[in-house]
Amino acid sequence: MNPPSAGTEPNADPPNEPTVEGLSAITLSTRDMQRAVRFYRALGLSLLHGGENEAFTSFALGRSFLNLTTETQGPIGWWGRVIIYVSDVDAMYRTALAAGSTPDFTPRDAPWNERYFHVRDPDGHELSFARPLS
Repeated sequence: MNPPSAGTEPNADPPNEPTVEGLSAITLSTRDMQRAVRFYRALGLSLLHGGENEAFTSFALGRSFLNLTTETQGPIGWWGRVIIYVSDVDAMYRTALAAGSTPDFTPRDAPWNERYFHVRDPDGHELSFARPLS
């Protein structure tokens, strides 16, 4: 049996479409950033951004990241977010729109040096598609 010719594999990405490159980060909610930062530092994670007195903190987690965000209103009703690196954030945004999704906002550049947007899956799980800025 001959192998399929290039670009004809059943699961091949169409040309010029964004590709998923890997898991960038998991973001978790915390009610007490100081306590959470101390916990993750005690486990040996390296602080990259934010800290005990910030609303958003990021730790190195191998080649990925563990982020913490502060939730201060009511019970924590938000579990967190999965952050997925893609080859082209704006193209992924257009793909999400074409698929009938309603992203939370258009792609934007973040102070932590990423371009990103958020969208929810059908069960309400928040996904962030991102790419480091050059």
